[in-house]
Amino acid sequence: MSTRIPFVKMNGLGNAIIVADMRGRSDKIAAEAAIALARPDAIPFDQIMELRDAGGSGRDFDMRILNADGSLAEACGNGTRCVVAWLNGQADSTGGRNTYNFITAAGFVPTERHEDGTVTVDMGVPRFGWEDIPLTEEFRDTTGIELQIGPIDDPVLHTPSVASMGNPHAVFWVDKDVWSYDLHLFGPLLENHPVFPERANITIAQVVARDHIIMRTWERGAGLTLACGSAACAALACAVRKDLTERKATVTVPGGDLTMEWAENGHILMTGPAEFEFSGELDPATGEFRIADPAVPA
Repeated sequence: MSTRIPFVKMNGLGNAIIVADMRGRSDKIAAEAAIALARPDAIPFDQIMELRDAGGSGRDFDMRILNADGSLAEACGNGTRCVVAWLNGQADSTGGRNTYNFITAAGFVPTERHEDGTVTVDMGVPRFGWEDIPLTEEFRDTTGIELQIGPIDDPVLHTPSVASMGNPHAVFWVDKDVWSYDLHLFGPLLENHPVFPERANITIAQVVARDHIIMRTWERGAGLTLACGSAACAALACAVRKDLTERKATVTVPGGDLTMEWAENGHILMTGPAEFEFSGELDPATGEFRIADPAVPA
């Protein structure tokens, strides 16, 4: 078995993604390799989407997802769009298709590519029970739990909505510009707060209209990100539960706009773009890599 595997560096609204082709292999990308690749002098990324042969019926491929700190992620909507865009452009039997179905740690993920190049990902059904998120203590009303940061009598952020999109999310609602908050300082503290036994993605969100949310996210295991698809899903679902927005809205993240819809069947559909950057090969055990022609996707 060859040591190196082909990869493509892509982004979904700035969410830095490595699509790694692990089909036909039994090994996995090591946590140490992910950490090495995430170094500033390597290929800084938010998630690695490890594409694998289907381990059962009912899907085209399996996907294993790694964060920049080497931990595993259950879901990544922006990364899934990148995988679909890459697969669509392949010259082999997997290429040229507009629909693909995947299995991730979060479950079954159907997708569809549109004529304009955007991709819709069915992100599944959000869950709101405290034990599903999960939390370490019971909160009957998860539209706003007791959690704050800053002075007890004048907190900077407080009472977040919490939800699971297969991974845990906390959404803090604010009235001011989301850029006026030091998320780079608050994010690590809140991500690792004891109430979140599996850590959490931390989002600051402002509702500017019934069909428009602006947000920033500190992503669990990755840090500040230009886009987090599952966080956008959580924000929309929590906003609807609080009667702040309609079930379809534009969610603006630092990297651009996502079109979001909480469909009547309970599933959240996310539509947005994916962009190629460069291709190469990497060693899944060590993270050693070689970049090919930046202009030619693998």
